[in-house]
Amino acid sequence: MLDVCLLGCGGMMPLPKRWLTALMTRYNGSSLLIDCGEGTQVAIKEKGWSFKPIDTICFTHYHGDHISGLPGLLLTMGNADRTEPLTLIGPKGLERVVNALRVIAPELPFPIRFVEIQGAEQVFEMNGYRITAFRVNHNVLCYGYTIEILRQGKFSPERAREQEIPLKYWNPLQKGNVIEDTETGKVYTPEMVLGPDRKGIKVTYSTDTRPTESILKNAQESDLFICEGMYGEEDKQVKAIENKHMMFREAAELAKKAKVDTMWLTHYSPSLVRPDEFMPGVREIFPNAYPGKDGKSLELNFEEE
Repeated sequence: MLDVCLLGCGGMMPLPKRWLTALMTRYNGSSLLIDCGEGTQVAIKEKGWSFKPIDTICFTHYHGDHISGLPGLLLTMGNADRTEPLTLIGPKGLERVVNALRVIAPELPFPIRFVEIQGAEQVFEMNGYRITAFRVNHNVLCYGYTIEILRQGKFSPERAREQEIPLKYWNPLQKGNVIEDTETGKVYTPEMVLGPDRKGIKVTYSTDTRPTESILKNAQESDLFICEGMYGEEDKQVKAIENKHMMFREAAELAKKAKVDTMWLTHYSPSLVRPDEFMPGVREIFPNAYPGKDGKSLELNFEEE
């Protein structure tokens, strides 16, 4: 089970009842943030979730509306006597940018691990997540993220018995370990007892970008696609192109082509007060689309067999 919460859906500046950009996920006792705009820690409190399990924060880019909430969050974590390390992932310049923000939070009781994304796409494995960072098209270096919870094939006791694999090795093999029996010299691998990989859970998050092939590729068949909808008004198309942002309609077209299950729009322009007004046109392109709202959440589960 993966819990997903859109903590803030505003772009550029906060509005009443609209915090700046942040997404939080929870899985197996671990929490992950993507972006940390101003007001993120307030939004977490309003949701009733906890700061303590956050062990990874991913940044799309370093514009203020995506990272300005970080110093306050670090201070709150420090004041809660956190000692566990915190991993930060982001484009080149990550450590320099964060250390500049840490002028107001210079001493923390926990270590920070900086991981700068290399190249156009990079995969990270941590805490049960597979995180794929992929470059998008903004006016600064910017990445989208796909978060996956992979699900291995089903364990087959029948196959284990047929191959006379000792019972004591069943559990380690089911967990993906390779076992060498020191007495017989035989090597047992997970492939000997596991079926084909089963469908996992997949969430893709992309903001501050024009439509790109990298988004289309990485969002393929996502259970949830959270995509920038900076403008709903068609007369803002030229502005969207100039500032490297996306229209509602363009996000819907990506969702349709990527064959995602559900799309949430986010990162609205401050001038876009009522995103709901533009949803009928969006749903003509992609019916299962919804306007993101602060605190909007979803529980994603593995498919039943």
